[in-house]
Amino acid sequence: MSGAVRWSGLAAAIVFVAALLGFGLALPGYSQIAHPVAVLGAMGVPHALGFNLLGFVLPGALAATAAMGLRRRLPDDAGWRLRVGAQLVLLSALGFAAMGLLPLDPEDLDNPASSLHATAWMLWWVAFVPGALLVALGLRGRPAWRSLTWGSAVAAVLVLFVALLAVELMPAGIAQRFGYAAWLGWLCIASRTPRA
Repeated sequence: MSGAVRWSGLAAAIVFVAALLGFGLALPGYSQIAHPVAVLGAMGVPHALGFNLLGFVLPGALAATAAMGLRRRLPDDAGWRLRVGAQLVLLSALGFAAMGLLPLDPEDLDNPASSLHATAWMLWWVAFVPGALLVALGLRGRPAWRSLTWGSAVAAVLVLFVALLAVELMPAGIAQRFGYAAWLGWLCIASRTPRA
């Protein structure tokens, strides 16, 4: 496994967290608890382009690298569930990157720009949840892949919980960060799991 692929998940997590913290500190009044991540890259926000590139596009590209690396390392006898799951998590990574290419308009959350951003966010989680579950199902019974099997199942459940329920139970900023943390943690496991 090449070094770039092996470290791509961890690199995505580090870049995302650094961008979130750095740009968050630079924006007066920004709260990591109350505000969604996308506010840092919203139209009209200072340094929005920088955040979109470092907070969404680069981590999304690194996540796609991890997903493609996973696809190449699948067991030779991998069935359709595992192969489709790997393709879906790649699509999820592309959705994450697209959030940075389609910034939110904070002045009008119902306009086409905000709708496109929301669509990219939806693509991120709607592709990841079934993709990770299919990866978990496809890897069952393979001891060398145990950490990815369990990591996939847990991450899928957490992202689904965040997308559908958590915003009703806790501040939106906290809920969203839990979902991103689950996804980034999954990437770290997926990119480091060696071929069995």
